[in-house]
Amino acid sequence: MSAVLDTALFTEVFVTLFVIMDPPGTVPVFLGLTSAMGAKQRNRAARQAIIVAFGVIVVFALFGQQVLHYMGISLPALQASGGLLLLLVAMELLTGKMEEPAPSGNKGVNVALVPLGTPLLAGPGAIVATMVFVQQTRVSDDAAAPQFVAIAVAIVLVHVSLYLAMRFANVIHRVLKDSGVTLVTRIAGLLLAAIAVQQIATAVTEFVKMAQ
Repeated sequence: MSAVLDTALFTEVFVTLFVIMDPPGTVPVFLGLTSAMGAKQRNRAARQAIIVAFGVIVVFALFGQQVLHYMGISLPALQASGGLLLLLVAMELLTGKMEEPAPSGNKGVNVALVPLGTPLLAGPGAIVATMVFVQQTRVSDDAAAPQFVAIAVAIVLVHVSLYLAMRFANVIHRVLKDSGVTLVTRIAGLLLAAIAVQQIATAVTEFVKMAQ
């Protein structure tokens, strides 16, 4: 299995993106943004949001490295900034201060695209985390192919989880209730904080090695 897919990397990418993009946490936001829609419209909105989020993540995964090279940004710098950003998101999750977007007064705006698809799903945290994982993959190594497969499969499965969460939002909310959604959000914040601290520590270590 390791010859086809890097299991350890897959687990790390999946858990990180799952915690950042938070499928259970999108349920109340999705229900609020689509409260005026019918069942068919809501299902279409879920599909559109996932397509937008997936497209944004893939674009940055494929071309983010070239952007970093053009701007002269090193991997440790990206890791440190990404860790700080994720830590801020984690603190908001832990304190319950995640800001939900106000309903747009512009009837022509498709909420499935903005703000649901981006920046709620494909936000800065998910984008930076994806770019870091791709940047860390050693293209010249024989292990590069399993690593890229692991990243790709993890991204796809996280988006499938997001779609299922929104597709069955009413059912999930009835099962978890408000208190259950809050509990899941707090646990996600704790895990994300640990991931952020580890990412910052790794970046500091790399900076020290570069300075020697």
